[in-house]
Amino acid sequence: MGFVTEKMKILLLVIGKTDEDYLITGIKKYVGRIGHYASFEMKEIPDPRNRKTLSEDQQKKAESFLLLQQLQAGDYVILLDENGKQFTSVEFSESLEKQMASGAKRLVFIIGGPYGFAQEVYDRANTKMSLSPMTFSHQMVRLIFVEQLYRAFTILKGEPYHHQ
Repeated sequence: MGFVTEKMKILLLVIGKTDEDYLITGIKKYVGRIGHYASFEMKEIPDPRNRKTLSEDQQKKAESFLLLQQLQAGDYVILLDENGKQFTSVEFSESLEKQMASGAKRLVFIIGGPYGFAQEVYDRANTKMSLSPMTFSHQMVRLIFVEQLYRAFTILKGEPYHHQ
């Protein structure tokens, strides 16, 4: 495996703050570990103003506007979406390696808010992936994703974290 990380930056965009201390602790643990393998940033996009007075569709549109402002031309965008492709951990590591070797400047993963994404975000995305056929809270997905990203890097490096 080639394991290319030069130049590629990985960005995880999420809507809103992580509220639970146990999730914050776990996320920080894996974000720190990922930093040993790649340039990685998790960026929290503030909830839209007056979120509680917005309808579900209005909230998705407002979040989409905020998310799309964060993207650059040339970003490869992957939505974490319940209808996306599912991978095993090894398959995800192989997909990650292909994307890192593709020449894109940034690989951007996006976790939406509690209602998912507006059509504009789907239109901008290159692909969708699902972490499970089960539904998790959008905050819990953050921890699950960063752990799987860390796991993918250890698989690519042949390190003993992942057991087959």
